[in-house]
Amino acid sequence: MTDRQARNTLAISGLAVLVTFLDTTVLFVAFPDISRTFAYAGPAQLSWVLNAYTIAFAALLVPAGKVADRIGHRRVFLFGSGLFTLASLACAVAPTVDVLIAFRVVQAVGAAALIPSSLALVMRAYPRDKLPVAVAIWGAMGAAAGAVGPTLGAVLIEAGSWRWVFVINVPAGLVIAVFGRRVLRESSDPETRIPAVAGVVLIAAAAALSSLAVVQSNDWGWLDARTIGVLVAAALLLAAFVLHQQRTDAPALDLELLKIGNFAWANAAMFAFGIAFSAMFLSNFLFMTQVWGFSLIQTGLGVTPGPLLVAILAPRLGKVAGRVGQRPLIVAGGLVYAVAGVWRLLLLDATPRYWSAFFPSMVLTGLGVALCIPQLSSAIAQSLPPNRAGVGGAVFQAVRQFGGTLGVAFTIALIARPQSAADALAKFDRVWILLIVGGLLTSAAALRLSTRQAPVPALDPLTAVEIDLAV
Repeated sequence: MTDRQARNTLAISGLAVLVTFLDTTVLFVAFPDISRTFAYAGPAQLSWVLNAYTIAFAALLVPAGKVADRIGHRRVFLFGSGLFTLASLACAVAPTVDVLIAFRVVQAVGAAALIPSSLALVMRAYPRDKLPVAVAIWGAMGAAAGAVGPTLGAVLIEAGSWRWVFVINVPAGLVIAVFGRRVLRESSDPETRIPAVAGVVLIAAAAALSSLAVVQSNDWGWLDARTIGVLVAAALLLAAFVLHQQRTDAPALDLELLKIGNFAWANAAMFAFGIAFSAMFLSNFLFMTQVWGFSLIQTGLGVTPGPLLVAILAPRLGKVAGRVGQRPLIVAGGLVYAVAGVWRLLLLDATPRYWSAFFPSMVLTGLGVALCIPQLSSAIAQSLPPNRAGVGGAVFQAVRQFGGTLGVAFTIALIARPQSAADALAKFDRVWILLIVGGLLTSAAALRLSTRQAPVPALDPLTAVEIDLAV
């Protein structure tokens, strides 16, 4: 493949990553406006606009990557792009919240097909010596989405409505479809075994029921028979998933990797941090718009410093980790994140004080994210042999997404239907406590990580991706 073809492949693949992760970011911004449009729907039902996507994406990420390996990366990439674009258009015109949720699931299917196949196309397009830079650029598109998404989403919603955050995906999808067919070259690995569908269904159902129990807990109560019944059903499905994965020849997630100590503890830390991260991201928008009465533009600009700080610090902290190991940074990051929760608990009240009260907490959460997520990804890479780094990174990403699902569910449950300003503050205090607990659990899990690891593999593209997508 010529240099020009490789650059074109990177451009098309990078655009797909940008659009996919931008859609995820701006939905947090759009959530208050969506809530107003579908005012008849309760917070629990509306939470599925976010969670249905995350669950489907997490459950399908690994299987979709293996399908792409088997039948062709270009074919699956173009299919995923087309499906994501059409689903985005359907979301933009959705007449009811149920229709919106249904097409969010379809969007997730398209996104799950896009992400691993686009990375594979880039990896096949570049020679080994140029691949680390190409993969870093590919992943930087996700970081860019995290940095510009809140402000862009706010501008679109202020100018029109939440529906425009889906419409912007359409022209990008058309560009990908037209130029992708011209410049992308097919590649595949016919020996790849496609995971059994049963495993995907079981893990998705378990995650969905767990989220349902959490978001309905405000209405049902934690000790209600319905809540307990749903949680028991989720636990049974999870047990069935584990049993199925142990017995099938085509697992959706390679659970054998969990026997590796650092791999297991890094994923446990990521699960806890994923909950706290999503809770923080969603609550930022809800607090500033609902309690302080900020406009979406003000809110979008107000949350931008956090992602920008991650993008600036993550590469530099990676070099520090190379000298001292990941464990000290992750432990410190979880503690910093917990301090951010304490700061909010003590200083945030009904009086809007962005620079003196909110901005410092954004700096702390940004520092915590930069210390934790890239280093956890790096710990994953170092815990695995090079030929398992790809699947291990995919499992890590799925765990992060499942944690994020619960983070959204907990946030919606904790702040549902405030009756007054004082009530709203009390409910957001519960979210700040969730940040504290998530940070502390992350640090506790990281303490179990061994610092005596083999050197990082010479080429680990997935680690570079996780670092760049950490925003």
